[in-house]
Amino acid sequence: MRPERFHRLKSALTRRQPDLTVLMDHVHKSHNFSAILRNCDAVGVLEAHVVVPDAGLDLHHRTSAGTKKWVSVRYHSTITQAFQVLREGGFRVLAAHPDQDAIDYRDVDFTRPSAIVMGAELHGVSDEALEAADEHVSIPLVGMTHSLNVSVATALLLFEAFRQRQASDMYNESRLPKEEFNRKLFEWAYPSLAHSRRKQGEPYPSLTEDGQIINEKG
Repeated sequence: MRPERFHRLKSALTRRQPDLTVLMDHVHKSHNFSAILRNCDAVGVLEAHVVVPDAGLDLHHRTSAGTKKWVSVRYHSTITQAFQVLREGGFRVLAAHPDQDAIDYRDVDFTRPSAIVMGAELHGVSDEALEAADEHVSIPLVGMTHSLNVSVATALLLFEAFRQRQASDMYNESRLPKEEFNRKLFEWAYPSLAHSRRKQGEPYPSLTEDGQIINEKG
């Protein structure tokens, strides 16, 4: 592990936002799923959530750019299950939907713990998710089309959250518990070794300030 690489990983992890996430509600096109994960990584989302379509879902490697290594994905079988997990985590659930009473996304306070629900491109957010969401948010449009591509819409919402959070100094220092930060940093820096240690039920070794493994036996 080169020190420069390690410090880049550490810097990115320091900016991760544990209370900002996206829930993909039956997003069925792999390239949209992959592009949304890339958007999540760009603004520091720590973990994304997915309600898996009946036909399953895979990453599209041309658009994912290896993002799944940096953004954890938590899969759910139903909207009910996903919402329960999010609410237990303290999230306010915001469904992206252009109805008459929806809040303009620029007027939403994204510095609060926020989970943004995005639906499949053709059908949008499911009725079940719309009914259960705390708020509906919309992106104003003045053209003839009624909606944007789901990954583009997600990018706009996430970068508004990024703008607000950056202005509130929420990216200045790690917001993760120290133990979780160190665990995640090791997994990013040494994924194969981390996998092996987990499989064997062994703890991760400690690292130096430059990311070198400390020989615990010596």
